[in-house]
Amino acid sequence: MIVFPNSKINIGLHILRKRTDGFHEIESLFYPVSLKDALEIIPAKDGSFDFRASGLPIPGNPSENICVKAYELVRAKYGIPPVKMHLHKAVPMQAGLGGGSADGAFSLKLLDTLFELKLGNAKLKELALQLGSDCPFFIENRPAIAGGRGELLKTLDFDLSGYHLVLIKPDLNISTAEAYAMARPDHNRPSLEKLVKTPVASWKDHVQNDFEKSLFSKYPELAHIKKKLYANGAIYASMSGSGSTVYGLFEEQTNIENQFGDCLFKMLRL
Repeated sequence: MIVFPNSKINIGLHILRKRTDGFHEIESLFYPVSLKDALEIIPAKDGSFDFRASGLPIPGNPSENICVKAYELVRAKYGIPPVKMHLHKAVPMQAGLGGGSADGAFSLKLLDTLFELKLGNAKLKELALQLGSDCPFFIENRPAIAGGRGELLKTLDFDLSGYHLVLIKPDLNISTAEAYAMARPDHNRPSLEKLVKTPVASWKDHVQNDFEKSLFSKYPELAHIKKKLYANGAIYASMSGSGSTVYGLFEEQTNIENQFGDCLFKMLRL
């Protein structure tokens, strides 16, 4: 069986406060987009588990890949047999697009289907949270306001259909730990849920990603990309999550790929 784990963008990201457990309370709108990996899982007829990957190189030990962790989690709880897993990676890593989180969540959903576990979304979200804070979002995979550390989800009737999305990923990787280490929490401002319900044309001055202030200072190329997106007609531009992808929303299709050098460039129709 094959599935296609998609990515997401963050529309606004407020870092509200640091918690006693070391995590941060956030508020962000998670919006699914169609940049996808491919994941195949089949029963292992020879009785031995195997994980392989292709596409974009994935750093680290394959045994620690989030897909493997998802399998081990389900195996330990429900006694499923060995499988063969193949992940083709197309969503860049450490990019603020949730690609790894999606891979983990889709692994859980595919294993649930393959072995007819009938876990339901509530149980799948519970398992997904053990893999990562963003993973539960990809179980239902619908626009949602995320609270807590990203796991508290409020589905939102929100639609950007018709816009063109440009994703720019420079040759720069930013870890979540690095981004949060530089963050300055602020809980005294209007709720993001209220702000995103205003016209998209008004977002430029009101819908902010709190990571930008510190990361743009350290990595000025990110600020340059955002400025260039606006200069080329973006109605709204922002960094996604903790970066390093910067995206722009356009009302019309635009041909600006050659302006971003060696950066990874993707244009999607929402």
